[in-house]
Amino acid sequence: MVNSMLSYSGLSEGFWGEAMLAACYLLNRIPNKRNKLIVSFSFLQKVAMKLKAVPCYNLRKGIQCDHHTAHVIGVDLSSSHIYGTMDANSSLFHLKHLQSLDLADNHFNYSQIPSRIGELSQLRYLNLSQAYFFGEIPQQVSRLSKLLSVDICGTFYSDSDNADYLLSLKISTLRSLIQNSTNLEILLLDLVTISSSVPDIFTNITSLRQLSLYNCELYGEFPARIFHLANLRHLDLENNLNLRGKFPDFHSSAQIITLKLASTSFYGTLPASIGNLKSLTWLSISQCNFSGIIPSSFGNLSQLTFLDIANNTFKGHLSSFLANLTKLHTLRVGFNEFTTDTISWICKLSGIDDLDLNVVHIGSKIPLCFANLTQLSALSIYHSNLCGQIPSWITNLTNLAYIFLAENNLQGAIPNSLFKHENLEFFNVAYNQLEGELELDKFLMLKKLRVLGLSYNKLSLIYGKNPSNVSVSQIGFLGLRSCNLSEFPNFLRDLPKLSVLFMSNNSVNSFPIWMGGKTTLRTSLQGLIVSHSSLVGNISPLICNLKSLVHLDLSFNNLTGMVPSCLGSSIQSLQSLVLKGNKLSGPVPQTYMITSALRMIDLSNNNLHGQIPRALLKCRMLEYIDISHNQMNDSFPCWLGTHPELKVVALRDNHLYGSIRCPTACTFPKLHIIDLSRNQFSGSLPSKIIDQWKTMKASNKNQLQYENYLTYWVLGRYRWRQYIDTYSFTMFNKGMVMVYGDLQEFYNLIAVDLSSNKFSGEIPDVIGNLTGLVLLNLSNNMLSGSIPSSLGKLSNLETLDLSLNSLSGKIPQQLAELTFLSFFNVSFNNLSGPIPQNKQIGTFEGSYFEGNEGLCGIQLLKKCEEDEGSPFAPGSASDDDQDSGFSVEFDWKVILIGYGGGLLVGVALGRTFGQENFTGKFPDFHSSAQITMVELDIFHKFRGHVVGIDPSSSQIFGTMGANSSLFHLKHLQSLDLADNHFNQSQIPSSIGELSQLRYLNLSVANFSGEIPHQFAQLSKLLSLDLCSAYYSLSVINLLSLEISTLRSLIQNSTNLEILHLNYVTLSSFVQLIYLQILLLYNYSRFTIVNYMGNFQL
Repeated sequence: MVNSMLSYSGLSEGFWGEAMLAACYLLNRIPNKRNKLIVSFSFLQKVAMKLKAVPCYNLRKGIQCDHHTAHVIGVDLSSSHIYGTMDANSSLFHLKHLQSLDLADNHFNYSQIPSRIGELSQLRYLNLSQAYFFGEIPQQVSRLSKLLSVDICGTFYSDSDNADYLLSLKISTLRSLIQNSTNLEILLLDLVTISSSVPDIFTNITSLRQLSLYNCELYGEFPARIFHLANLRHLDLENNLNLRGKFPDFHSSAQIITLKLASTSFYGTLPASIGNLKSLTWLSISQCNFSGIIPSSFGNLSQLTFLDIANNTFKGHLSSFLANLTKLHTLRVGFNEFTTDTISWICKLSGIDDLDLNVVHIGSKIPLCFANLTQLSALSIYHSNLCGQIPSWITNLTNLAYIFLAENNLQGAIPNSLFKHENLEFFNVAYNQLEGELELDKFLMLKKLRVLGLSYNKLSLIYGKNPSNVSVSQIGFLGLRSCNLSEFPNFLRDLPKLSVLFMSNNSVNSFPIWMGGKTTLRTSLQGLIVSHSSLVGNISPLICNLKSLVHLDLSFNNLTGMVPSCLGSSIQSLQSLVLKGNKLSGPVPQTYMITSALRMIDLSNNNLHGQIPRALLKCRMLEYIDISHNQMNDSFPCWLGTHPELKVVALRDNHLYGSIRCPTACTFPKLHIIDLSRNQFSGSLPSKIIDQWKTMKASNKNQLQYENYLTYWVLGRYRWRQYIDTYSFTMFNKGMVMVYGDLQEFYNLIAVDLSSNKFSGEIPDVIGNLTGLVLLNLSNNMLSGSIPSSLGKLSNLETLDLSLNSLSGKIPQQLAELTFLSFFNVSFNNLSGPIPQNKQIGTFEGSYFEGNEGLCGIQLLKKCEEDEGSPFAPGSASDDDQDSGFSVEFDWKVILIGYGGGLLVGVALGRTFGQENFTGKFPDFHSSAQITMVELDIFHKFRGHVVGIDPSSSQIFGTMGANSSLFHLKHLQSLDLADNHFNQSQIPSSIGELSQLRYLNLSVANFSGEIPHQFAQLSKLLSLDLCSAYYSLSVINLLSLEISTLRSLIQNSTNLEILHLNYVTLSSFVQLIYLQILLLYNYSRFTIVNYMGNFQL
């Protein structure tokens, strides 16, 4: 094909058809294929005029003629480097006999497909794919009733910050096309936004051979009868995340060759009849919701060459159904629940090229027979309990370019033969127990190496001399987390293409001068992640010389001083700025460029003050802002509501004040999460603003568009998705602080938290219009009036907290219809009447209704109607918790801590008599203690079992006695002593006697020494947070944990969901695969499982 570009954007009416003929004629006759042809319209017109007399059959290449009539019946200008727009009045549409039109793989400059294409009534074959058309596919296309093949696959547009799909198609147009084109055989609409369910009318196209709807934003249930179309050979539905469906029973006559359903929500088990697909060569169902055991009939699929069933919940023994599939080239079975005694059976698959056994419990060495898999190019055995050493013979597999062996039990040294493996592109052995000295410079000998992961091993990295006669390094990703580094290695200076550098969890305290000097990093480095690494002092201005930075994460260090203004003004490419968990002070800079690409800014957990900078108005791509836990002093930033992409606003725990009154233009059009809790906002809830949050009104998750906070990097043949390192979002949910650590959780979380302010007046009815809400927290305000019945419309609601207000009236019966509600708290209001007993609300325990004297129901001591009995007489306590008249000398505040259908009532210790600081001995506790609600100027008597205590952040200083009566509270389910100062005393072993504990938080409380082994007795734990504080600047862990204790804890606490062990020294290596949230920093060994399948370097 001639490397030519035909520019015809100025073509006039009447010449388009002739001009195309001239173009084809010219392209067919240029002898030098390296020439670049740029044809102007004036020249093209002259050539076209001269060619009018040339017979059609002489224009051979690209033009097809009817030899009897000399009519043009086919035009093929595919891949001709055409650039321009197509005139709607072009004489192309005068070619009434045209049967085939192929304009694929050109650039039509984002113009629309002309509607007149529907006039080409004789068209059988239409191909407009990958041609950079834009907008809606015209409904006139559906008039082409003779179509046999349609390919209008779109183009992924990523030339700007708004990556999107260019083409869209109305479902009505698609229905008409299917209905009219009764002989349609091929329909390809990849990357065309349809945003609909798949119409049943597809089942009427009996001639259909190939259907491809890749990434069309389809949802709903897929019509199973499409699988039964007699002529169907190829089906591609990949990347439609909300498209559900099940496999039917396949007929013995089925001729399906390829099935591509990866990244959908297809579910269920594989039917035994799948073995009837004897012609199947390609099966891709990864990242779906399939489960169960693979049927033995799977072994009948003898023609399979590509099999990807990764990221499901399949079970069973691998070799039982795979050993006979000897034609396999690609085998990906990772991230399931498979077991295998050995993987030596894979050696029978002599033609295997791509092997993925991630998270398959192997527990043995890599078999020696793998040395015979000479075609192997990609080997991925991640988190599979591999042991032994990296075999030296692995480098004899000359085609092997991809080696991913992270998170195993590999020991020994990295073999020297590796550095002679010329084709190696990807090498990740992070999270193992590799040891020995390793010269980083040796990796410069691997001229194709692009990804290198060495994090979390026992390697001693040394900086040797650069090897001679080496080509320019291709390394783009480098993982050196927790590598015992005390400085940035000079090795980095020899990586001119370094794109992302992970240096977290080391002991570097400053950036080298050369990093901001005349180094290639200034223009190559896009991601710099140096969290938890002991950085001290001010943020180095050298960082501002890294002009290509996209992600900067310096979180959880000891950085002080102000946020450098140059971060907003000098690095225009910066998309995410993460500086949380430092000691930064002063105001947030006002210097942001109009051209700023900033999408995410996280400055939470610092000492920043002043106003939220109005200069952020210039950051029009901003999606996420978190300035929680600072000292910001400002009114509500209404101007944030003009940001077209803003999805998350987190301003929790500051000194923000005043009523919220915003202009009508501040609509927050894409808002998903707003957290304004623990501030000083007052006045009524802003009903007009709330009613404008249209994204929260999307009750169907399929209607939500939620772009991920990620960047794509293309390295050779690999396309990587890498989330922002150590990214997490913290929010108070279901009565406890929850950490959302992955983007799928964000996708499902639509949340409003306005708790712990001074809002007054009634709850506005318009909140009931936010039907997408998952979390609504209005607790601890001064709200009055009744609970609006409109809240019953919040069909997705999981958390509703209205506690600690002055609400009155009855609990609306409509709330009982909220079938997803797992946390409901209306305690300490003035509610009256019966608690609805039917459906969801009737499942919650009495603690969630406490403090409402007029309420009655089976959950409370006060029964409705004639049943007024109670298990405890007024003024008494239960026998288990009764103590001699001790009165707690502190002020108390009642809070609710819930889980599931409702379990806990918590008691929080507030500051004593308004003092700024309290020091003294940790008090004793008794269930008969009077609880005083100072903040609300009301008093309540609490009788019965104490099940929750929360004196977190109460500036307690002292030690906890091993014989404290705290340990007499046998019904205690929640204990939170976090953020106090226990003077580096040991944690009492008696805490193991609190056998009912579900939630235990001793984090950052200045305990020291070994965590007692009695913790392993707490078998009912759901959440355990023992995060220690690092001591001074040398990062000395105060707490330690024996691995035997940890193993026993995990074995006994079978329902454990959250385990935080930051800065706790662990004695050896252990694997955890059942935890939902895992935050582990600065530890000696540990394994993290990433359920989204993203590797960590």
